[in-house]
Amino acid sequence: MFDVVTLGETMLRLTPPALERLERTRSLDVHSGGSESNTAVALSRLGSRVCWLSRLPDNPLADLVCGEIARFGVDTRFVVRAPGERIGTYYYEPAGAPRNSRVYYDRAGSAMARIRPEDLPAAPFEPGTSRLFHTTGITVAISETARATARQAADWARSAGMQVCFDVNHRRNLWSVADARGHYDEWLALADLVFIAERDVALLWPELGSAVELHARCRDAILVITRGAEGSVAVTPQNRQISQVAIQATEVERLGRGDAFSGGFIHQWLASGDVAEALRWGAAVAALKFAMPGDMALVTSEEVESVLNGNRISQVQR
Repeated sequence: MFDVVTLGETMLRLTPPALERLERTRSLDVHSGGSESNTAVALSRLGSRVCWLSRLPDNPLADLVCGEIARFGVDTRFVVRAPGERIGTYYYEPAGAPRNSRVYYDRAGSAMARIRPEDLPAAPFEPGTSRLFHTTGITVAISETARATARQAADWARSAGMQVCFDVNHRRNLWSVADARGHYDEWLALADLVFIAERDVALLWPELGSAVELHARCRDAILVITRGAEGSVAVTPQNRQISQVAIQATEVERLGRGDAFSGGFIHQWLASGDVAEALRWGAAVAALKFAMPGDMALVTSEEVESVLNGNRISQVQR
């Protein structure tokens, strides 16, 4: 049925136009944004069959979010609706140097934060139905019940013979390093595929001499470390290190770039089993996302292949 099943919260993203400050803006652009659904959309656009699991209120704002994700080919039929509850929102204030862009969350007590293991559908986790389950440290952070739900999904996935993928995606605004680290260690030992940004390795495990030393904490997993402009590196279960340079792109918006990378990597890894090729696809999808607005990587396989072949796609295509 599915190549990938994802679980996580998607929020409304409200952004002032034209680099305006939130305190002065009189209008806000509306987008949908959530790490797991961003990855799901990237995967779907590349041709993978994807299901997104979540919990949303039963109102027009949730219809907007669910409808946008479904529009790009992601199966949303198992999303739980909770009448009378609220959708999480965040405000994104983009800025040019020397100002820093800022994110302000308004997500406490959201419908997704109230998800429970009994909200999980059994169908995507039946043996032979799906290939990989994906979630992130954001889902693990938002509440104890969300954490328990993610763990239940991972256990079901493992019992069904599925791969388990975990993107650490640490959010300082959600919890402290002291609270987060033990839970991340649990998921590193559980997952078959782990994504983490190099900056998060330094923050969460400062005692490690290098980011690749984190692999010793993983079960027999592929560990993928993203390094921004320095590219990425993967460590295989056999401790082989494979590096990938970043692909140059003109910045339009950086939100969602890591999710785009994971979508590109997972798609190609499931298609070929080749870690080096998966890194290349991750780099290409991340570069394409960097050059477009919004949280989602609305890319095609043809665009990815063009980038990997060294062709310029920044020109007008006639």
